[in-house]
Amino acid sequence: MPRAPEFRLPLLRDWLFGPETGPHLSVVDLPHTAAELSWREWDPADWERRWRYRKHFDLAPTAGTRYFLRFAGALTRAEPVLNGRVLPPHTGGYLPFEHEVTGLLRERNVLDVVVDGAFDPAAPPNHGPGTPSHAVDFWQPAGLYREVELVGVPSQHVADVFARPFSVLDDPGLDVRCELDLDRTTRGLRVSADLRRDGQLVDSTSLWLPELPPGRHPVTPRMPALDGISLWHIDDPVLYDVAVTLSSGMTPIHEHRVRTGFREARFDRSGLHLNGERIQVFGLNRHQFFPFAGGAMPERVQRRDAEILRADLNCTMVRCSHYPQHESFLTACDELGLLVWDEVPGWQHLGGGQWLDHACRDVHDMIVRDRNHPSVVLWGVRLNETPGNAAHYTRVQRLAKSLDDSRQTAGAVHPADHDTLDFQQDVFGYNDYTPSGLAPPRTDFPYLVSEAIGTLTGPSRFYRRTDPQEVLQGQAIAHARVHDLAMADERCAGLLAWAGFDYPSGNGNVFQGIKWPGVVDVFRIPKPGAAMYRAQVDPRRRPVIEPSFHWDPHSPSPVTDLGARAAIWSNLDRLELHLDGHHHATLRPARAEFPSLPHPPFFADLSTVDDVVELRVDGYLDGALALTRRFSADRSRDRLALRFDDAALISGGSDATRAELRAVDEHGADRPHVSGSVALELTGPAVLIGQNPFPLGETGGAGAVWLRSTDGTGTVRLRALHPELGVAEANIEVKP
Repeated sequence: MPRAPEFRLPLLRDWLFGPETGPHLSVVDLPHTAAELSWREWDPADWERRWRYRKHFDLAPTAGTRYFLRFAGALTRAEPVLNGRVLPPHTGGYLPFEHEVTGLLRERNVLDVVVDGAFDPAAPPNHGPGTPSHAVDFWQPAGLYREVELVGVPSQHVADVFARPFSVLDDPGLDVRCELDLDRTTRGLRVSADLRRDGQLVDSTSLWLPELPPGRHPVTPRMPALDGISLWHIDDPVLYDVAVTLSSGMTPIHEHRVRTGFREARFDRSGLHLNGERIQVFGLNRHQFFPFAGGAMPERVQRRDAEILRADLNCTMVRCSHYPQHESFLTACDELGLLVWDEVPGWQHLGGGQWLDHACRDVHDMIVRDRNHPSVVLWGVRLNETPGNAAHYTRVQRLAKSLDDSRQTAGAVHPADHDTLDFQQDVFGYNDYTPSGLAPPRTDFPYLVSEAIGTLTGPSRFYRRTDPQEVLQGQAIAHARVHDLAMADERCAGLLAWAGFDYPSGNGNVFQGIKWPGVVDVFRIPKPGAAMYRAQVDPRRRPVIEPSFHWDPHSPSPVTDLGARAAIWSNLDRLELHLDGHHHATLRPARAEFPSLPHPPFFADLSTVDDVVELRVDGYLDGALALTRRFSADRSRDRLALRFDDAALISGGSDATRAELRAVDEHGADRPHVSGSVALELTGPAVLIGQNPFPLGETGGAGAVWLRSTDGTGTVRLRALHPELGVAEANIEVKP
């Protein structure tokens, strides 16, 4: 059957932008942040005002087509005007909104959007009137920081599809819950649904409909007793495509496509059971903000965070703290097998009536947007660390179940509220900053540690690359201890530590406008604290040897400071250490100290290595050499390393990738104590998002800029020059 038409016009390129009352507008592309941002020391005064975005676009509207203007997200209030017609404003920064604009379009169109970046007390997660911006734990730079598009659909169309699997462990089936939008009374309509895997038809069904009046109509084609269904699992994330076609008789009118996965995820008092198998939650929290750009990064960059969490840090779950994040991040989680706690905006505050109405609307919009993502296993409908409110949380609980009865709800409770009786959700999430380790799990709810460590119960308030060795290593050990404790108690489903990534903030333990609790820095480069996570993988899949210290005896914080407790994280059976070619020690994992962690650290005595140049670590698995790592203290051979995350970009201004800069020794190990800046030279169809020269000495010898494609195709060359480390070059292709 031929696909029924649907028109999509991305509105990403060549917007005019400037202050609302300013005389000049510059040309920008979306996603876009209103203020120029450094990698640190953001100031909300730079964006907390009104900005104008203006887009000219041509279109030949066609009869019988309805048009919708869709915004994926804008911080914080958006006031659109299309061809002089004022559209309803939208308050709230993290979820999509749309307006039907049928009848307002003409061949030449002007779309104006005023974005108000003020700290709006009516918009969750913001606090009340007169409260400063830093009352919330994360900065929220203004702008059209997500995508905008114009969508044209037939006047009778499929407005929404929720592909809801059922009975997946016994007799898998699929309810295809559709919503039709009709502009007139119609008879002879048919709804059909196809289920495909990798393009191959698995099953199909169809329904003939009675005469229907104008308006919205729910319809649920059903596919019971499906044969040969493969279940979605964290180790095998099988995805299916569902295509719903609305036809008039046998003539297709409109097709709507979604993806889904067949899986059962249930939390009970013995943990999380995925497809009947107990899965240990091992994960981190994620903030979506980036240096230089705020949240305004396109799909490829958003997806990269999911790859870091799942493939590099071996997480089984991520919590989207504390707001719904870019949908492409969730799509990547679907494809990678990374479970998701999806959470509405909120942070330690419940407002008045309008504020609560916005919070309730956010629950609705989050679930409707994200309920086809199999990676999402929890709806975070109780706002982070907020006080109890039985009426509101009963209201949103009922709303969540009415929109999606296949998932459980959760909320992350403040450390002071471990024993609260005012909890209306399904899974009790506890932000556990108990100094001694972890509090005992509650026994009256399924229990999940939603935060731990951070800058509150670890060895330090900050974890910067230039901090002392015992601080950097202490972060890895602190994370290992809480995960080990969570794994030891079956009543605890697992633990999501704080945090995956450093993030810009003005609240609490802040240095230079950044909070530093991440095991990965703001540039998406793992710190020594990430070594524990990187080792928690099957060695037959990927052998790992990862010290949580820097090998540089001549640095201001030498490895000798660690004494006999220099931790090397590995998933191998045995490590053999060699100093300048001479055997130094045989190491075994510290299983007695970390009895439940799959791969504990190996502790080495490196207290006498002042004159040693090279450390060699040989790792053995089942008696055979599996991996060798080398680390050099000879600074004369240090160099500058430069690499792109991707091999190619798509032309047109809406694609980007990261260029990682690192000072390294001759073997590629990080060298945090460097000085100076890196001069960058860029040629080809791309622009630089970042600081040039890049202050490598200020970032601890590791940092990044991003490249964004422009029009045209060809090779982009980035040349980086450091006065002591020399030159590094890298190329990337920009394709049509």
